[in-house]
Amino acid sequence: MMMSAVVIIPARYGSTRFPGKPLSILAGRPVIQHVYERAATASLADRVMVATDSERIRRAVESFGGDAVMTAPEHPSGTDRIAEAARGTDYDIIVNVQGDEPLIRGEMIDAVIGLLEDGRADIGTLAKRIEDPGEVFDPNVVKAVFDREGFALYFSRAPVPFYRDEFCSPGSRESRPPESVQGLDLYKHLGIYSYRRDVLMRLTELPQSALERAERLEQLRALENGCRIKVGITGYETVGVDTPEDLARVEQRLREGSRRAGK
Repeated sequence: MMMSAVVIIPARYGSTRFPGKPLSILAGRPVIQHVYERAATASLADRVMVATDSERIRRAVESFGGDAVMTAPEHPSGTDRIAEAARGTDYDIIVNVQGDEPLIRGEMIDAVIGLLEDGRADIGTLAKRIEDPGEVFDPNVVKAVFDREGFALYFSRAPVPFYRDEFCSPGSRESRPPESVQGLDLYKHLGIYSYRRDVLMRLTELPQSALERAERLEQLRALENGCRIKVGITGYETVGVDTPEDLARVEQRLREGSRRAGK
């Protein structure tokens, strides 16, 4: 039986670090338009919509032909925002694509939807092998650990698994980033999720968990409450827009992608 799926992109205007980020211009178009149009290339998604608390964002989305719904301004997270938007729909699978990921690909969305074909999975998400040693100890790069069948064991801002021989100097108690990650099974988590509808609704009714508060990672609430998260491995990279300086970095990526496509 085919499951229906909707991609919901949470977009808040009042970001602390970068107010108005979804409407910032990137390569001639608002960031939110890049995200929306890329999400719309997913073949397994029946609909793409933006969930926002801003009339300015809603108008901008509708101006380029997109679908937007208004949500309450006080939501503590994007997950709560998409849950409100999803309540007005009847899709089987809800996909959360962050509104600051203009390099998201339709193939990634299809992959995360496909993970829920496994009836044991409540949530699907993606991870990519770490290739840059500088990311291993970076707390902004979330690491994912999963079992042999791809089900998540833990997510952390710390370097997990901790390769003692590679991360510690002989005879020293101090840890250090490795010079190379070759041969190490280290994966970074990419912030895209697919939820079974009932799972999403149940999670947003639960209080923050202890591990979630400690690491500031929402997905740990799901693990602590018995949800099974299936992790798919992707070779695609994403670069989020967190600050105004990130716009130039992402625009360079877009130009490089256009040049490669033109060859």
